[in-house]
Amino acid sequence: MKFLDQTKIYIKAGDGGNGACSFRHEKFLEFGGPDGGNGGKGGDVIFVAAPNLNTLIDFRYQQHFKAQKGQPGAGRNCTGAGGEDLIIKVPIGTEVTDETGQVVIADLTKDGQRFVIAKGGMGGRGNDSYKSSTNQAPRRADPGEPGEELAVWLKLKLIADIGLVGMPNAGKSTLLTALTKARPKIANYPFTTLHPHLGVAMVDGKEILMADIPGLIEGASEGIGLGTKFLKHVERCSVLIHLIDGTEPEPFKTYQSIRNELKSYAEKLALKPEIIAINKCDCIDNETLAEIGKEFTQKAKIQPIFISAIANKNLTELLRKAATFVPEKQIEAIEEIKDENDIE
Repeated sequence: MKFLDQTKIYIKAGDGGNGACSFRHEKFLEFGGPDGGNGGKGGDVIFVAAPNLNTLIDFRYQQHFKAQKGQPGAGRNCTGAGGEDLIIKVPIGTEVTDETGQVVIADLTKDGQRFVIAKGGMGGRGNDSYKSSTNQAPRRADPGEPGEELAVWLKLKLIADIGLVGMPNAGKSTLLTALTKARPKIANYPFTTLHPHLGVAMVDGKEILMADIPGLIEGASEGIGLGTKFLKHVERCSVLIHLIDGTEPEPFKTYQSIRNELKSYAEKLALKPEIIAINKCDCIDNETLAEIGKEFTQKAKIQPIFISAIANKNLTELLRKAATFVPEKQIEAIEEIKDENDIE
């Protein structure tokens, strides 16, 4: 399935039905009077967060949505039927913004959460509603009101417990493969991962959801590379794992570069709990590992974890530490999310 995390759609709620202008014509009824009914209300357009969706790809093939109109009123004081509401299902974690993309209208973060994005028009009044002691034969009937119409942006922000961030070729996809049954593409060239991947990892009988975010490079927050397109997916993560290639000449400088890009994109990303994982430790001698650990401890005040995604070294320790930052309620909800999305 192709991953699509942002799209623009056009929405039109149903128009209200017209009111009826009618008079009674029964035999033997001397003063029939008006009996035109009101028109029915137009249908609303409602967003519903659905757990069985994890991409906005369906909206690539349909961008225009229109709810049903209300039916017109009729004689004998018959009110027109209301139009059916239009339910639009979106993935959990979808953010709805206005046409400019700047103003957030709704944030659908819970299973089954509903939001009425456009209200249907009210039905027009029939002539029966205008009768009075001074106007016993009104011939006025109103048209239905138009339904609300607008264009909105849908922006999907993945809901994951752990976000894997790092430079290209740091080994994020390899780590996700080692910890979960997810099978992202792995190759020895930059930007192998072109869209986020999800996987469910097991630790001490608990399941936690992990997201592999495409590699960041310097200037990602300004639109260089792929970073600015996918940095939004780490906003909802409980903890970030900074995966750093330990075989690089300056691992700490790489960490600082990632931190700067996160902070430039959104201040709150730099404030999230973080774990530093130095990958490919099986290719590094003990003396170099000690120097790297000392530099991170002194400068970042964080003791890194040395792992090897290929050799499966210290991965359980990494997961246990990450799980301490994930709220219990969030962990309990992962099983349901996994089943509905068929995430492995």
